[in-house]
This record gives sequence, C-alpha cells and structure tokens, in this order.
Amino acid sequence: MPDEITRLAKIKEAIENAQANLQIARQLIAEIGGKELDEQLALNIKVEGKVAEGPEGKIIEGQFDGQNMLGPDGKQYSVPANYASKSKLVEGDTLKLTITPDGSFVYKQIGPIERQRLIGVLTRDEETNEFRVLANNKSYRVLLASITYFKGEPGDEVVILVPKEKDSRWAAVENIIKKTASAGLQTETPPNPVGPDEMKDLT
Repeated sequence: MPDEITRLAKIKEAIENAQANLQIARQLIAEIGGKELDEQLALNIKVEGKVAEGPEGKIIEGQFDGQNMLGPDGKQYSVPANYASKSKLVEGDTLKLTITPDGSFVYKQIGPIERQRLIGVLTRDEETNEFRVLANNKSYRVLLASITYFKGEPGDEVVILVPKEKDSRWAAVENIIKKTASAGLQTETPPNPVGPDEMKDLT
C-alpha cells in the first residue's frame, strides 16, 4: 500500500509539472507568433518526395507530421485520424497519397521511420482539453482517436511509439494501461493493424 501511495503521488506530481510546462509553452508561443505559429512552422518544413500523375490519379509522396501529411509541394494533406491511429503512424513516416479521379484519398505507408517505445503518463490540458503523454521529461501530443479507442483517462500509463533517431512533437499510442477499482493493472487489447491499402477515405 505505501508503494501504491508513493506511485500515485509521483503521477500527480508529473501531471502538475506537465501542466505547468504547457502553460509556459503557450505563453511563449503567444509572444512570438500566436496560435498559427505551429501550423506555419509545419508548412515551412522542406519535405522530400514527389508529385506525379498516373492512370490511378494524382500521386503525392510526403511525410507524416503526427497529424497530417506534408507534401513536397508545400501543401498539407489531411490524414484520417482513425487510420493514423490504427496504423500507429509515427511522425516522420513516409506516406504515399493517391487522389483518385472520383476525389477519394488513399494512403499507403511506404517508408516507416525507425521507432522506439516509451512508457509515460496520460495528461489533459484543462484549458485546451488536449491529451498529452508525459514521458522521459517531455510532453508528447497524441491523437484523440487513439485515446478514445482505449478509453484513456488522465493518470493512465501509456505505451507510445516515437522516432528513435530524431526529436518529435507527436507520439503514436500503442497501448494504455488502466487501473481497475477491483484488481491492480489491466491492459487494453490493442487494435488490429489496418493495412495501408485497406484505408479509403470517401468524402
């Protein structure tokens, strides 16, 4: 029981530290550029890839930024959150987007970046209502679709995937370890991976 209390105290302290760091970060962003700064920085990144026309439609190869795909044409392409979450896409992965003649978006992962696995604590920003994972003294952004699937709550332990050789703002959620009221820890079963060719966003 003492160990359990100590662990909960450490989790509480970690959440408070993360919230304080987020507040400082928001103030700095407001001072140097406002809410649009994050998007502007993403669009200014030089992305290697190609844009081509084929019989199946327009093909763009770009880089996943944790939420969207950045193309070599300087444009940002929306990646369905459910697809990114189930496929556990990591910031830096190379994607191929095919825009078919009927306007459908079909994504395929063609260059997965080398990953590393971390364990952190799930937090929630009280002002923005945004979920983040605190791991290795860093706060990572995560997709809401991943947290919703696992029914994550602040204080839960989260297994995340991040790039092994580079820094990142985003992390992919691999699993969430929840604490039950009746018996210790319980791990949710991770979703079945979705093959890249199976995803088709009809809009």
